[in-house]
Amino acid sequence: MPKASKNNAAVAATEQITAVPEGLKIVLRPLESLVPYARNPRAHSNEQVAQIAASIKEFGFTNPILLDGENGLIAGHGRLAAARLLGLKTVPCIELGHLSETQKRAYIIADNKLALNAGWDEELLRLELIDLKGLEFNLDLLGFNASELADITLGRDVDQPEYDETATDDVKMVTCPKCGQSFPK
Repeated sequence: MPKASKNNAAVAATEQITAVPEGLKIVLRPLESLVPYARNPRAHSNEQVAQIAASIKEFGFTNPILLDGENGLIAGHGRLAAARLLGLKTVPCIELGHLSETQKRAYIIADNKLALNAGWDEELLRLELIDLKGLEFNLDLLGFNASELADITLGRDVDQPEYDETATDDVKMVTCPKCGQSFPK
């Protein structure tokens, strides 16, 4: 490797390491001590909170709630609502007390919007869904509705769905006894 490339790699490695806040760790906090951000612009429907709760039950609480250093939520309002729905007493959290008030307010928006800016490799998504279905995994835990699952597995463009009423005929539905919502099986 030429000398200039080694120096660039060293600088990049140093920048990457310093981007991680010092003392970053996951801590368990009681739900009642957490304070949602009153001006959080992200809305969570009851259906989405139920989906998050089902995901937590299946996979565990794998995505900690982000806090501002004073138990105020920066990210994880939906996860907090799901934890309440599940009757959890504590949740994993990460303190981001190093953020300024302006950075905190901006990150509340950025954390959600940046995730929405991602796209799908539709062929790989189709293959994964088909494989998971073949392994008898409960596809409703993935957040897609029955129509979306049918479109994807049939190779239809996810962003330009063709609404064929018969496409969902082979999707079996199950009704949640607790909330009454129907989900693809």
